[in-house]
Amino acid sequence: MSFREGHEFKIRVKPTDSCNSFAINIGHDSENIALHFNPRFESGSIVCNSLSGGSWGDEHCEGILPFSRGEECKFYITFNSQDFFIKLPDGFTMSFPNRLGDIKYKFFDVSGDARIVGIKIK
Repeated sequence: MSFREGHEFKIRVKPTDSCNSFAINIGHDSENIALHFNPRFESGSIVCNSLSGGSWGDEHCEGILPFSRGEECKFYITFNSQDFFIKLPDGFTMSFPNRLGDIKYKFFDVSGDARIVGIKIK
């Protein structure tokens, strides 16, 4: 799977009924993650970060959480060499810097208390 600048990554996810958090990671490998997207139910926020050579950058926190435990939802990710743009289920679009600066990523990982229902890149 390859995710390139100008593509739209559509993700349908269903957090478990007892979900504390889940994460979507996009990058080159597990040590070089351009976007770590991490909704956290316990704090009611979304935390984003990047990992370069195994070292985390500074966290970016949005004080919103348009996800609900136990309910399927969808969101969309696009990016360019400067920024990632995440269109959330409520229609709000947040951004996070593309700190690795690349225009193509092949690594995708999901962790936490949620199930991926579907993904599509177009």
